Amino acid sequence: MGSGNRAGINSTSETQQGKRRDRFWPLWPLVPLYPYNRRRTLRKEVVKDQIWTFEQLQGILYVIVPVRMTVIKLKEGGLFVYAPVAPTKECLNLMQELVNQHGPVQYIIMPTASGIEHKAFAGPFAQKFPTAQVFVVPGQWSFPIKLPLSWLGLPAGRTQILPNNSVDAPFADQFDYQTLGPVDLGPGPFAEVAFFHQHTQTLLVTDIVVSVPEDPPEILEQEPYPMLYHAKDDASDIVEDTPTIRRKGWQRIAIFAFFFRPSALEVTGWGQSFRDAWQARDRSLKAYLGLFPVRWHSNWKDTFDALRGGGRLFVAPILQKLVLNRGPKIVIDWANQVARWPVQQIIPCHLDAPVQTTPQQFRQAFSFLEQHPSPDSNSPDLPEEDFAFLKTFDQVLIKRGITPPPQDKV
Repeated sequence: MGSGNRAGINSTSETQQGKRRDRFWPLWPLVPLYPYNRRRTLRKEVVKDQIWTFEQLQGILYVIVPVRMTVIKLKEGGLFVYAPVAPTKECLNLMQELVNQHGPVQYIIMPTASGIEHKAFAGPFAQKFPTAQVFVVPGQWSFPIKLPLSWLGLPAGRTQILPNNSVDAPFADQFDYQTLGPVDLGPGPFAEVAFFHQHTQTLLVTDIVVSVPEDPPEILEQEPYPMLYHAKDDASDIVEDTPTIRRKGWQRIAIFAFFFRPSALEVTGWGQSFRDAWQARDRSLKAYLGLFPVRWHSNWKDTFDALRGGGRLFVAPILQKLVLNRGPKIVIDWANQVARWPVQQIIPCHLDAPVQTTPQQFRQAFSFLEQHPSPDSNSPDLPEEDFAFLKTFDQVLIKRGITPPPQDKV
């Protein structure tokens, strides 16, 4: 009996070690975001035998959100990949299952010129599929000096810029696309491409719009500690792992991720933070030695409810205040073009997906750039007091000549 128990324990241990090896990501120092060198991959089927998403986690200081790649089956067989994630062994095994069923990866799209969390994975992912054609959005740049695409890991012989007109692309019979930008930000332009899959009426976007779920995304449920950490009310709290506590932690993570320092949050001084840490019951390295330098006001849930807006589509605050207001006419013209497609669902690279929507709801997400939004717009503005930190940061960037000032609304 004892021998059998030891055999079972050894088998479980070997299985766990195998999973850790499969999730290992050796290039994590290039983008040193949590969870660093280990990245779990979750595959979901969105449309049966047609569309799949691959989700991983990323973040800073346990403020973690899903990052998502979308894979679509082509009519003639083969696969179309939008916004690659880290090609760990686990991710590649899940991809290989689709390849075995539906054919090889034919096209890989790097859909942004600015999002380092997407650009860092495109090259390594493309290297794993040597017969795929790679397309990148125009306006690519790197800092502090501009590097050729091959230096970013993209295969030189099969990487090309997306044609300006979608009818000139080799997948024009199945996809339309519209490129947003470039919007001048000073150090480099902002650009992103939205793809519309005609057969399933699905819109793929990178960062431009999101929808926040009320409950934790499934991929976070598999790694709950960050939610438990942010569910604490002070450093001395030891929270119980329950669905209610996880939801509380997730909702606070969402507020952090979008506003950095919302009105419902008070940052304590370092002196007080160290005194609190000394009293903390958990002073492990995992708990940042007991440091918990924030206090949440009692109305924090109101902030989350306003942010979520019932699950509506909206533009992230950082894009509203630091990016898109540098080119409001460019953005509105682009949104009008996208809204001509008969979109029924949208898959962003972050947070909730798929989001059931309409072209009108997508267009309403950009009403903050208009002097006189449409009277039938049901996309309310986010609370102005929650933008205080971003506004201050924006003024610093402008004063130092790093970014140009905002332009007038359309």
